[in-house]
Amino acid sequence: MEFSNIWLFVIAAATLLIIPGPAVLYIMARSIDQGKKAGIVSVLGVSLGGSVHVLAGAIGVSAILMTSATAFNIVKYLGAAYLIYLGCRTLFSTSDRTTSEIPKAPRKRY
Repeated sequence: MEFSNIWLFVIAAATLLIIPGPAVLYIMARSIDQGKKAGIVSVLGVSLGGSVHVLAGAIGVSAILMTSATAFNIVKYLGAAYLIYLGCRTLFSTSDRTTSEIPKAPRKRY
């Protein structure tokens, strides 16, 4: 790989990180709901996740997954198992907050 190609890759990756998308909505929602500290932690988490994704693409993990059906299936089933775990944990967790504790905003009359 030529050095100029690496710079094009870095510029493309940085551009994708700057463009607003679902991550921006997530960060805004966390910041509004839980404050500045939660917003900063969300920014760091989204940035770290994007950087890991770009690094994995740069070292060729996607090429390995495309050529190896076994590796792809392992990643696919591990991801599915993780999502099932998160869903079950959410369904069976005892929540401290109930809907009656959430304050309702007063209605505006026009």
